[in-house]
Amino acid sequence: MDTRSLRLFLNLAETLHFGRSSEACHVSPSTLSRAIKQLEDSLGVTLFLRDNRSVQLTPEGTRFAQYARETLQQWEQIRNSLLEGARELRGEISVYCSVTASYSFLYSLLNRFRQRYPQVEIKLHTGDPEHAVARVQSGREEISIAARPAQLPAGIAFRPLARTPLLFIASAEPPAGQGDWRRQPMILPESGTSRERINQWFASQKIQPDIYAQVTGNEAIVSMVSLGFGIGVVPQIVLENSTLSDRIRVLPVEPALEPYDIGLFAQERKLRSPIVQAFWSLLDSPPDTA
Repeated sequence: MDTRSLRLFLNLAETLHFGRSSEACHVSPSTLSRAIKQLEDSLGVTLFLRDNRSVQLTPEGTRFAQYARETLQQWEQIRNSLLEGARELRGEISVYCSVTASYSFLYSLLNRFRQRYPQVEIKLHTGDPEHAVARVQSGREEISIAARPAQLPAGIAFRPLARTPLLFIASAEPPAGQGDWRRQPMILPESGTSRERINQWFASQKIQPDIYAQVTGNEAIVSMVSLGFGIGVVPQIVLENSTLSDRIRVLPVEPALEPYDIGLFAQERKLRSPIVQAFWSLLDSPPDTA
């Protein structure tokens, strides 16, 4: 079965850039353009609106993207079920996580997965952990790594990897000002699980924070705090992996913020895929030994 045109279409739907997509798929821009035109001619609809400056999915293109993802998933399932007797998985899996998660968890997981299933291609995307669950929900990724929200969306499965405290941090040098730290400017995550915990903490302590900046990305919070812009809040795991950790001091704040779980997310229905299940099941067994 030739799934090449669907894969080319989905890559372009992800990047919305012919140049980047053709490079990522190892084809020429003209080849990519012809493949998309053939799909549009076959379907009788326009999948992309494009001009010299931008590429956008049409409503029909958005619907077809969902079909293409499901078709490729079903193809991988049937192909791997047929190969199950040979116990050799083939295909690809897409994984999404933050840069910090890639340092902390992903290296070990991918190393074990590659040793056990060398014929499976791994597509790794990194970005803001706030988008991790949404990317799994939309079908853009099979697996993501992020903090567990207070409520899991319907149809989403979660497996914990670690539990991390949330820490109030200040610049180590020079000292973080005089008086009560609660009166100093705060550098907080713009949204996400951490921000929800922080808002709950301030409300419970009847504190109205002086918010200096709302930042996307925990690494950026560490950077701003190290420069003395204010007090920040980050997961301990972020601080442990930061190159700026020696410029940061942890404030002994009581009561402590509620920690949260970090783990794997996947659509429950996609766990029927042998490849997704193989990755999910890495947590069921101890690490491989040399």
